[in-house]
Amino acid sequence: MSSLFDPVQAGALHLANRIVMAPLTRNRAPGALPTPLMATYYSQRATAGLIVTEATAISHQGQGYADVPGIWSAEQVAGWKKVTDAVHAKGGKIVVQLWHVGRVSHNDLQPGGQAPVAPSAITAKTKTYLIRDGVGAFVDTSAPRALGIDELPGIVQDYRRAARNAIDAGFDGVEVHGANGYLLDQFLRSGSNQRTDAYGGPIENRARLLLEVMQAITQEIGGARTGLRLSPVTPANDASDPHPQPLFEYVVRQLAPLQLAYLHFIEGQTGGARDYMQGDQPFDYAALRAAYRSAGGTAAWMVNNGYDKTLAERSLKEGADLVAFGKTFIANPDLVQRLRQGAPFNEPDRSTFYGGGAKGYTDYPALASNG
Repeated sequence: MSSLFDPVQAGALHLANRIVMAPLTRNRAPGALPTPLMATYYSQRATAGLIVTEATAISHQGQGYADVPGIWSAEQVAGWKKVTDAVHAKGGKIVVQLWHVGRVSHNDLQPGGQAPVAPSAITAKTKTYLIRDGVGAFVDTSAPRALGIDELPGIVQDYRRAARNAIDAGFDGVEVHGANGYLLDQFLRSGSNQRTDAYGGPIENRARLLLEVMQAITQEIGGARTGLRLSPVTPANDASDPHPQPLFEYVVRQLAPLQLAYLHFIEGQTGGARDYMQGDQPFDYAALRAAYRSAGGTAAWMVNNGYDKTLAERSLKEGADLVAFGKTFIANPDLVQRLRQGAPFNEPDRSTFYGGGAKGYTDYPALASNG
């Protein structure tokens, strides 16, 4: 049986262990620019088999929270290059999570103060994070406008360009954020997608934008350097669909020919109940994996949501390849060593999760033997 500490191949990515640092938004990139402090933060955690960066906007339109980084400009690429260099100098592997928030945004964050965009003009019952006069606060999202069908090819190209920028910035690959009620997930789910054109209605239509994005990115940088995050039943950011099983089984079967590096699944409610249900029956993740494998899919299978060492080892035994850990990585830069030794964990300071500087970001202590 595979251990958490065994190496694994995920597409073109040779990973030293099966422990993944999950993407964690920290709101420390003023002006959407990666900073030297971010290079320190990620390099401290380079013993993870794989680091997935915080969600990173593919365009100004794709932004939905204050002080999150982007990857659409040369200046941003240069900033990220310092991060990837720092991680690689410690022997780590790092991919960037490509993000378009869709309707989970605010006019203040959009180009020219415009409305956020969405599959349909339905306001998300959720909040976003703004910083005004130096003070951060969660506020209601703004009412979105529906994207015109003629705008969708441009969004696909924004993803393609962001993937190319990621490789230019030295990343080992990309993870497309198709989860948690953001743009691609909004198109997938009937609760947020009420379109009547080729991108709405039947499952095949609602999955079209996600699949076009994945095809464009894999054509640009190769499937072996491309991952995708999905969250079949999460209610995060007002995501809902009464029939998730056929929807996501269709999606993974269509992804199989792309020969992706990995698929990353949030099981249950993001940051909450692992057995959360949408629809009238529990979601069957084993059936989802079987649907993908039977269609010829070879991607490594990554699981996420509330994992500890015991649950992680059990999941590996049941067929997972990688296990993502989130908040525990915030306070434990040397989480891999702590898991290996059974050492106690530092407790995270929740008041420093979003925004700020080094406090609660790069100042958590490592075990003494780490120096």
